[in-house]
Amino acid sequence: MDNLDYGIIGNCKSAALISKTGSLDWCCLPEFDSSSVFAKLLDDEIGGSFEILVSDNYTIEQNYMPNTNILVTRFSEGKNVFEIYDFMPRYKLEGPGHYAPPDIIRYIQYVSGKPVFRVKYDPKLEYALADTSTKIKSDYIVSVTQEGKYDSLYLYSSLDKKKIVDGEEIKLKQDEFFLLSYNEKIFRQNTQQAYLDMQRTKVYWLNWTDRTPSYKKYNQEIIRSALTLKLLSHNRTGAVLAAATTSLPETIGEVRNWDYRFCWIRDASMVIKVVSALGHVDLARNYLQFIIDIIPDKDEKLQIMYGINKEKILEEKTLDHLKGYGNSKPVRIGNAAYEQRQNDIYGILMDVIHQQIVKFETSLDNCEELWTITKGIVWVVREHWEEPDKGIWEFRTEERHFTFSKVLCWVAIDRAIKVAHILGKAQHVTKWIDLELQIREDILNKAWNEKVQAFTQAYSVEDLDASVLLMEPYGFIQANDPKYIKTVKAIEKELCYEGLLYRYKNKDDFGLPTSSFTVCTFWFINSLYKIGEHKKAIKMFGKLLSYSNHLGLFSEDIDFQSKRLLGNFPQAYSHLALIETAINLSNVITEEEEIKVVVH
Repeated sequence: MDNLDYGIIGNCKSAALISKTGSLDWCCLPEFDSSSVFAKLLDDEIGGSFEILVSDNYTIEQNYMPNTNILVTRFSEGKNVFEIYDFMPRYKLEGPGHYAPPDIIRYIQYVSGKPVFRVKYDPKLEYALADTSTKIKSDYIVSVTQEGKYDSLYLYSSLDKKKIVDGEEIKLKQDEFFLLSYNEKIFRQNTQQAYLDMQRTKVYWLNWTDRTPSYKKYNQEIIRSALTLKLLSHNRTGAVLAAATTSLPETIGEVRNWDYRFCWIRDASMVIKVVSALGHVDLARNYLQFIIDIIPDKDEKLQIMYGINKEKILEEKTLDHLKGYGNSKPVRIGNAAYEQRQNDIYGILMDVIHQQIVKFETSLDNCEELWTITKGIVWVVREHWEEPDKGIWEFRTEERHFTFSKVLCWVAIDRAIKVAHILGKAQHVTKWIDLELQIREDILNKAWNEKVQAFTQAYSVEDLDASVLLMEPYGFIQANDPKYIKTVKAIEKELCYEGLLYRYKNKDDFGLPTSSFTVCTFWFINSLYKIGEHKKAIKMFGKLLSYSNHLGLFSEDIDFQSKRLLGNFPQAYSHLALIETAINLSNVITEEEEIKVVVH
């Protein structure tokens, strides 16, 4: 696989990745972070897949049904044409809640002619740790593990079950269906029911998208990114995942492979801020409830990340039997980073709490809990802001006084003061203002490097870091401040390579990074926009958008040389930054538009 040419489908309970040739190569059931039932993505020999195979004469095209998360793969050979509609059911029930079972439906629509295909149905349960046996029963095909942990998977279809299992040729004459389920179904399944589920799911996504505002430019990119972020939210608990996958390497052949199927407070809070600004307030309400549910005692520090079901211990293991994506070992499940200290998370979370309280004021059901959390955050920041930490990039060795972490400590106190004013708690503000000023002066005195003429990655170093570009969006510094403009210019000179950005260039625990962290390039484009370099920002944004896959999706990283997508996929961080950048640049009047205005 040369690139991450996959579409994602899901229902806010789990997700699956389907290749541009219609192969289901990654799926975990019943939830996002469950063990895999298909993992060809991580091992193309033993991982398991669910493929639609046609002769080389067929042309295969893929796109999303507009404004939905229903993926359409079209197979055509002259007049012989059929389409696969892949989706996970999600729609509103007549009462409260949504129908979102751990199911995948592959609806086969006959279009014309006499199309022929074969099926490779090869589930490998429990990360393919043990053999999976597949047997035909009267109503379904069942796959079960032979040893180790027991697991099972059910496939229902209107097609001949023996031909499916044996991979025999199937001649399509009418619409058919596959329904893959973690559970055995109570009621008999048929094509009509699968079609009805597809239409209901289509309506759900169309209604959701309809609540997203329209913009003058980049509208489709914004909508696809918003739909992707929605897919990475866990509806039942309110958690937001960093990505749908584990162990997709930042660089092929290296060991920067991590499990991202968890809720990072930083990533999730940034997602919620952006999606809430688009009008999707339910996501924000659910996430704030997740925070309230996992928040520790008043004097205990937040973890940087949690399991999607609020787990606090995320033990990291390696699956040595899987060879990894592009032969990049190890394959990891769990993530030891949960034990790290990252002081920036308090400011990022506080920023979201402030946004929601501004939006809803005291009409929020959980306002008292949020005020308690606010006071707790201030206490933690006051006690610990002067300490070093692992930083936004999760250095696994030494701790440092990272500029970004310090700035976000300032943000935490700044937003807490604003929240106190909104809630009529001004008596708290006096002592908090002193703390805010103290942190601000510390940053201005120690993060600026006269020799480099920029704010640097950490105190007393000359290394640059893309994360300091966020000093302006978080309100620490104005875009027209000479020191911010010089920082943007210094980062461009040092960290920009062929239109893509390094996070940093100083060697970390694993050596010099060889791929670009996608979100950093979006941050840089935004900073160009903020300092008035609109033309350069628009050109760079267009180039970056061209590096997405065929469906407009981004992973975590982009290889500097080949422009290949790398890292976990699709990446929430990348898509939230895409939305922010697209909204900003949609307001820019280009010279061509100015000419049109003058002419008319």
